[in-house]
Amino acid sequence: MFGAANWLNVVSAMSVIGCLYFILSFFQHLKMKDERLAQQSKIAAVVCLAIALLIPAIYGAYVFSEMNL
Repeated sequence: MFGAANWLNVVSAMSVIGCLYFILSFFQHLKMKDERLAQQSKIAAVVCLAIALLIPAIYGAYVFSEMNL
């Protein structure tokens, strides 16, 4: 039903949502002065953002390389 590009877009969108969730929980943990959970939330937000930005870039580079063969 969905092609590879559509599934990658879904994963990318879910990663952006996860990033926003972890950013909000990061601020909540900062307010509660829980440094360990704030650090974990910050790392999770960065990882989710990296996944959300890298998946389309890598797929675009792959498609571009396949079209030029």
